[in-house]
Amino acid sequence: MEAATGEGFDVLGQQSMGGGCINSAWRLDTSQGSFFVKTNSAELLQMFEAEAEGLRELAAANAIRVPVPVCSGVAEGQAYLVMEYLRTGSRGSMAVFGEQLAQMHRHTSEQYGWRRDNTIGSTPQPNAWCADWQTFWRERRLGFQLQLAKRKGASRSLCDKGQQLLEGLDVFFSGYTPQASVLHGDLWSGNYAMTQDGQPVIFDPAVYFGDREADLAMTELFGGFSKDFYAAYNASWRIDPGYSLRKTLYNLYHILNHFNLFGGGYADQAERMIERLLSEVH
Repeated sequence: MEAATGEGFDVLGQQSMGGGCINSAWRLDTSQGSFFVKTNSAELLQMFEAEAEGLRELAAANAIRVPVPVCSGVAEGQAYLVMEYLRTGSRGSMAVFGEQLAQMHRHTSEQYGWRRDNTIGSTPQPNAWCADWQTFWRERRLGFQLQLAKRKGASRSLCDKGQQLLEGLDVFFSGYTPQASVLHGDLWSGNYAMTQDGQPVIFDPAVYFGDREADLAMTELFGGFSKDFYAAYNASWRIDPGYSLRKTLYNLYHILNHFNLFGGGYADQAERMIERLLSEVH
């Protein structure tokens, strides 16, 4: 960390913090201030490197605050990622958050995807550039998760219906071609907070460029975002009427990923979502 900051420091203390179900996390207090540190097994260093690069991509939109990555590497057999430590806890403005997310989504690319693969949770997330959004979503998102689900023991019924859905995706994009917006990629309520001075901040991204509706859909999957948030977003950048149906298509990706990570009832939930979507295809 001395090489990254250009300054020497003394460790004054550390405190274990919630790191989700994947990583261990710590607040490291030093003579140069406090830092947020994630650790995991050494072979997962690329996951941390991609996260740091994703944070820098989101910061480039100059819209929503993100923690600044400091450095990453391997020490004592553990991969680590060191970031700026942000004190949170204020109630903040969800309307400001909605406006800022719309502003972030106006940071766009000519193609869909990203310059490197990353992870969604601990699942690989392929991001190879693609000129066509439907192809990207079919091959690098739903198709990829369905292949994993098959290997994880998903029922033939789920897999067959999933294949039918992949073949009928064009129904959901009639007259709609999204811009390739920079996306957080995993925007549920556990991945945002308000700083002590009331600023929205987002973290733990799974960044790529895609349909902004995919981020919005994720905010609805588990709740935690207010009416003010959606009203402010819509006022800043109107949401297409077809979103009310496509949000199920986008959230299917996350439910399939939850099945692939945790198993259990997520397979049944995914199959019900596929059936609901297929009712629009036929």
